[in-house]
Amino acid sequence: MSKRAQPRIYNRAGQRVQVKDKTWYALQASGEAAERVFEVFVYGEIGAWGITANQFVQDLRAMDDGVSPVIAAFNSIGGDLFDGLAMHNALSRLGERCTGRIDALAASAASVAVCGAHKVVIAANAMLMIHNPWTYAAGDAEDFRKVADVLDQTMEAIIAAYKAKAPDIDEVELRRLVAAETWLTANEAVALGLADEVGDGVKVKACLGQGGVLQRYQHAPADLLAQLDEPPEPDPELEPDDPLPAPPVVDSAKLALMITQRCAEAGISNLVAPLLSSTQLESEEIVQAGLTRAKAVNDLCVAARLPELSAEYVEAGLDAAAVRARLFDKIVGSGKGFEIDNSLPLDNDPAPKVLAKQPDPPSIWAARQAAQGGHPQSAKGVRP
Repeated sequence: MSKRAQPRIYNRAGQRVQVKDKTWYALQASGEAAERVFEVFVYGEIGAWGITANQFVQDLRAMDDGVSPVIAAFNSIGGDLFDGLAMHNALSRLGERCTGRIDALAASAASVAVCGAHKVVIAANAMLMIHNPWTYAAGDAEDFRKVADVLDQTMEAIIAAYKAKAPDIDEVELRRLVAAETWLTANEAVALGLADEVGDGVKVKACLGQGGVLQRYQHAPADLLAQLDEPPEPDPELEPDDPLPAPPVVDSAKLALMITQRCAEAGISNLVAPLLSSTQLESEEIVQAGLTRAKAVNDLCVAARLPELSAEYVEAGLDAAAVRARLFDKIVGSGKGFEIDNSLPLDNDPAPKVLAKQPDPPSIWAARQAAQGGHPQSAKGVRP
């Protein structure tokens, strides 16, 4: 009888959880040595906000034995393009023993990554989305010209990744589809050559787990977005005439102690007060969700090097998607450069700020002195 190894699970918080709908990254091996299959689950964003290419490659290398089949399962809205390209190349190096599997969605950078697999199987009701690279930027006109050049170069990398999977695809048509942000059904992806086989369908809503983030995109299918608003399914164990269960008695002291202890264990004791405020200790379920959200928010703020904002965001009850939008705005507003990211902003994101160059008084004073026939060297450090 085959023995199944325990999966190796990772997230930015370091918390060990089972592979469920919203788990974003896991590795596991199944079967005896002679029949072993390695599975990598990428369920979430790619890049600094989720699973980085470095972590993906290092973990895969540590588990891979060099001969067993590898299945890379994707359910991802995308993310950082360069991390997606690195994943693409890592899967490509595995050769014929690598199969990419699209369980629900491979969008943006995730579509680039999965196309590195020798064989791609897409679930009957899954989708693959391709679009132009997108980025935030700040600076003067010359800075923006450089950014545009970089975007043009990264577009060529995207096209090359897709053509590596589908060498016979018409390049003109491919570029048109990419520019139009095209959502491909399973059959359409196979017809284009970006997937090789249509597999069994799965319930998209059950495994998507990335809700409102899909609203970042301009042309997300209406039926896919509609699933986000569907009410929860009724409990089949409750008959229509059964009386509703009595509301549980809330032990506020116990819940407050839970918050204090869990925050201490996670190293976020500074978020105890914001959590007490945002959850109002209404129920254990709300507190548990608040703790999970607070850890995710804290990790995002730390990753953005703005940890001082975590308490404010937790107290406001913001979810991870809303925090990402605000952190992107903070980073852009700082004028510290740009990064190529294939994930688009939410519709309600504030417009990125364009910063002008700040005046340099010593240089202005030196220029004035030179124009008047003076000696600009002597003006160093002197203010007008």
